[in-house]
Amino acid sequence: MTKASVLRPPFPPAANKDLTWQELHGSAPALAIAKLIDATPGRVLIVTADANQAYRLEQEIKYFAGEHTEYHDDITLFPDWETLPYDSFSPHQDIISDRLRVLARLPEAKRGALIVSINTLLHRIAPTSFVQGQALQIEKGQQLDSLKLRQQLENAGYRHVNQVMEHGEFSARGSILDLYPMGSQTPYRLDFFDDEVDSIRPFDPETQLSKDPIEGINLLPAHEFPLTKTAIERFRANYREHFEASTERESVYQQVSKGQLPGGIEYYLPLFFEETASLFDYLPDDTVLVTFGNIQASLERLWQDINHRYDQRQFDPLRPLLHPNELFLPVDNIHAGFKQYRRVRANVPAEMAQPGPTPFLTEAVTEIAADHQQKQPFAKLKTKLEQALANNDKVLLSAESAGRREALREIVSKLGFPVTLCSGLEECPTKQVGLIISPIINSFYLPDAKLWFITETELFGNRVVQSRRRQQKATVSADTLIRNLAELQAGQPVVHLDHGVGRYQGLTTLDAGNVTTEFVTIEYAGGAKLYVPVANLNVLSRYSGGEESHAPLNKLGNDSWEKAKKRAAEKVRDVAAELLDIYARREAKPGYAFNINEEDYQRFAAGFPFEETIDQQAAIDAVKQDMQQPRAMDRLVCGDVGFGKTEVAMRAAFIAVNEGKQVMVLVPTTLLAQQHYENFSDRFADQAIRVEVLSRFKTAKQSKGILEDLSNGKVDIVIGTHKLLQDNVKCHDLGLLIVDEEHRFGVRQKDTIKR
Repeated sequence: MTKASVLRPPFPPAANKDLTWQELHGSAPALAIAKLIDATPGRVLIVTADANQAYRLEQEIKYFAGEHTEYHDDITLFPDWETLPYDSFSPHQDIISDRLRVLARLPEAKRGALIVSINTLLHRIAPTSFVQGQALQIEKGQQLDSLKLRQQLENAGYRHVNQVMEHGEFSARGSILDLYPMGSQTPYRLDFFDDEVDSIRPFDPETQLSKDPIEGINLLPAHEFPLTKTAIERFRANYREHFEASTERESVYQQVSKGQLPGGIEYYLPLFFEETASLFDYLPDDTVLVTFGNIQASLERLWQDINHRYDQRQFDPLRPLLHPNELFLPVDNIHAGFKQYRRVRANVPAEMAQPGPTPFLTEAVTEIAADHQQKQPFAKLKTKLEQALANNDKVLLSAESAGRREALREIVSKLGFPVTLCSGLEECPTKQVGLIISPIINSFYLPDAKLWFITETELFGNRVVQSRRRQQKATVSADTLIRNLAELQAGQPVVHLDHGVGRYQGLTTLDAGNVTTEFVTIEYAGGAKLYVPVANLNVLSRYSGGEESHAPLNKLGNDSWEKAKKRAAEKVRDVAAELLDIYARREAKPGYAFNINEEDYQRFAAGFPFEETIDQQAAIDAVKQDMQQPRAMDRLVCGDVGFGKTEVAMRAAFIAVNEGKQVMVLVPTTLLAQQHYENFSDRFADQAIRVEVLSRFKTAKQSKGILEDLSNGKVDIVIGTHKLLQDNVKCHDLGLLIVDEEHRFGVRQKDTIKR
């Protein structure tokens, strides 16, 4: 049997005939569906039992299909609103943008697959003519009245803002119009010459810098319903047919009548149309249907939830509710929609499975999980690899990122196996272990292809998949941070290196030497304005001198700014002299160079249930490097809430304790001390490491015992407030001090630490 026949699933039968795929283990169903899509000349509709399955399947199917297939971009997820029925808040703009992009593309796509959860499929949506009918094509050289365009954008639901940052926003200044079309990966900057579109350029919303010009863009509506005067009148008429028109200012009726959109307006969508549609209406008759999981159970549960929410919320006079059948497809309609297509049932619960063929033979992969409490935590993996290679099987180990793949390579190499980096299944080597980067979650074995597909998820345990809207960004240099004006609004103060404090008034396009250039406009005292070329934004920084509304503006041509800089420089020199004295004495003292046991460290790091971000990994590496140097360490780790600073600290603490040293964690509040104690205790639960906390929640007797054990070396990590700096706190062999929220400690307390 050839590889092609092994990996080609049976084609489904005629309409109204179901085919059940059986015995597909791990992530093999995604592989089978990918091969089905490849064998199908038309469209495939994949319906999952829940939204998480839909998102995971999209990632896995796209991987198995291959990025170079002609229909790769048309394997798309139609995302759920991620709101509960009858919620009073609206979906995130990015979700609406993705949904509109998919709806606009569906009539044009000839192949590929649409992936949707049964919850999302239940919703009634805009008719098929709406999205493309409301779209606006803009091309370079087109005659277009910019004022009329702004009105069209507002009618389409776009929001006028000072600075474009999110989907559905636009801003105008002079001949420049910035807008972020729904469904687009980037915002665009339109430059008008009279009533002609002179240029269209993508731009970076973070830096506001434009890129190379393009020929045209397609503007989709900002919502899944129209906001024209006709549509609003239709809404008002339909509303009055259903409910009594409310005169209350905060009512849904009054807000929409004024052109305002209250939160949760999506649950009044049918009132904007003469009739609604479903996703079934967007797909051709020859579509192949794949249902994934227990769809019937999900349908029953969803309708119970819908009816329950309706019963709970139907008595609010300001927000009367449409009947569930007007917003959601009844179960009979779903079944009728399914019956019009050729259907495959995949991943059906065993008790519900009907006799059917197997797309290709698969086996479950068991007994591979690492056991970090054993001396050889990867013994099971080693045994599995030995058996596979001895049988001339091919083995692929899958990691979630390049960094995770490197960690896997080190582990497999230490187990004594040759390793090759691969880009996919087709490159899987023999007599070696192939390492790939993929989103595949679950392992499986293909006996006919003699291929093992082992994922790090099952090797190290469950890992958390990041939100699909959270895109990891590359490391940003300090210069870029200085150039970033995205968080500034018109009127906010900024500081120019040579001219002092002024107020940012946005971007302006000016002619300079027969060249049209963008400038940042800064207004100073007396109304004087300074124009700074965008290429010189490194001379600007944010104002941090207190209340922004009372920022003292400098005067252009005045020497007050130079005098202020001189006074500041003198104070800086005084402080610097004191700091130099402190650090000179610290540098003169020899520090402790930690020897990091990489095998122990990797076992501990594998217990982190998230994928490290680029910045987080950079901080971890920097701290590790510091700890290996024979000098006193003084490292600042700075990041927003949720950045993962605590994990950086925990890994440093592990390195220290693993070397026999003690760790002290200093925090500003008792509550934070208790939170850290719980987090550290959970993280070190599998280690022979004792974590204690000194706080007011401990009795005097308990505190005394902890202090004694700390001085005797029986406590490895101690967490507490500034009381840890008192003279009665003695450590047996302190190797690392971690200060959380160091800005909340006073100068004298910091001096105590550093001296």
